Amino acid sequence: MLQWLAGMCTRLAEQLRHHSCWRFALLLLAYLLYLLLGAVVFSAVELPREDALRRELRELQRHFLREHACLAEPELEGFLRRVLLRASDYGVSVLGNSSGKWNWDFTSALFFASTVLSTTGYGHTVPLSDGGKAFCIIYSVIGIPFTLLFLTAIVQRITVYVTRRPVLYFHLRWGFSKQIVSIVHAVMLGFIAVLCFFFIPAAVFSVLEEDWNFLESFYFCFISLSTIGLGDYVPGEGYNQKFKQLYKIGITCYLMLGLIAMLVVLETFCELHELKTFRKMFYVKKNKEDDQEHIMEHDQLSFSSISDQAASMKEYQKLNEPFVSVQPVVAYYATDGCPNN
Repeated sequence: MLQWLAGMCTRLAEQLRHHSCWRFALLLLAYLLYLLLGAVVFSAVELPREDALRRELRELQRHFLREHACLAEPELEGFLRRVLLRASDYGVSVLGNSSGKWNWDFTSALFFASTVLSTTGYGHTVPLSDGGKAFCIIYSVIGIPFTLLFLTAIVQRITVYVTRRPVLYFHLRWGFSKQIVSIVHAVMLGFIAVLCFFFIPAAVFSVLEEDWNFLESFYFCFISLSTIGLGDYVPGEGYNQKFKQLYKIGITCYLMLGLIAMLVVLETFCELHELKTFRKMFYVKKNKEDDQEHIMEHDQLSFSSISDQAASMKEYQKLNEPFVSVQPVVAYYATDGCPNN
């Protein structure tokens, strides 16, 4: 059984070594599992703490109403709406109409994990417990480099099909200048990305969010996809939000896809010849003497390695020689016809 498992693992490793698509699929699966792991752990650690804090604040509200019978509950809630409570810093509200609004259910924790890994970090929801804060540190230390690896791999693959092949096709098939085709393609790609990930989502958010207009929705899209994440506008936080869990999952997918699209557009513009020339103006120029010294050092290392190999070959030949050398026998004939040695 163990030999069979070892053989399967060996064959799988050999297949993955020669198939980059399988390696990328495993990377994608591992990243999704890591994102789900963060959501599960954050929800399991923070949800009980949020529940306890919510019950504590609700009990304080009832106690206050019992001591002040002349004050009605709607009046107290109206007062609390205008007062900055300490609990609001943690995303916990004591208002009656927010009893069904949880910040650490699975979908909210998944949204929080995506903002952590993408370094957006709205700040509207933060870990309450010490365990949650410690896990957030460990999760970020591993997850942020993992996210960079994942984004680099997927952007490299998308750029080949979205940027390089179309530019090369128009250059070779139709004979257009490669620089002109690259510029036109980059502008068109940027326009499509802005339309699909800024204007259309802004129109959708302005409809789904009651208090947002189009400008505020467009502002949220830009702040989010540029990973600034100020946190002054966060979707799905309304008290009367319908289908909140599905809405949160959709926002999470939008943020990840939008971030990938922005990186693809940025990579496309960075490959333009004009931008490469412009960037070189600000780079540190290499010193010719340093380059010559580097070449000389490389040549010396190469010569020394060749000399060492030649010396080792000579030693090897000496070791293979016999201990007693046999001189060749030369036969010649004397004048009398008898052979002499």
